[in-house]
Amino acid sequence: MPNGARAPLPIAPELPVKSATDLITEAKSRIREISPADAVALRASSPGMVLIDVREPNEYNLGHAPKALFIPRGLLESQIEANVPRSAKVVLYCASGNRSALAADTLQQMGYGDVASMTGGFRGWVEAGGEVEG
Repeated sequence: MPNGARAPLPIAPELPVKSATDLITEAKSRIREISPADAVALRASSPGMVLIDVREPNEYNLGHAPKALFIPRGLLESQIEANVPRSAKVVLYCASGNRSALAADTLQQMGYGDVASMTGGFRGWVEAGGEVEG
């Protein structure tokens, strides 16, 4: 290759190529999803429940659920174990419910047993009467 550029790596023949939609659909088939109204009620009835915001910093800074643990999706795998025990009841949210579905799938693979993704994301939380800070 000219100028020291590397040739592109071949795609492994045994791995199918998937779109983001494919990955999200597959994750949602493996996880539990709860409505924003159920998440609001669960938070009120289960004080030990950990609500995790997996959005990006700019999204979080515009508003978030009070006392939500902020771990951006891109840092989840490297930060979750230091912050949340595997035995915790966990509900994740993002803006719309897709990143949180991927995050819930990942946490299940990491051994977290009581994990759910909130459908509708932060928008749904607000519409369901969830408190907002920030």
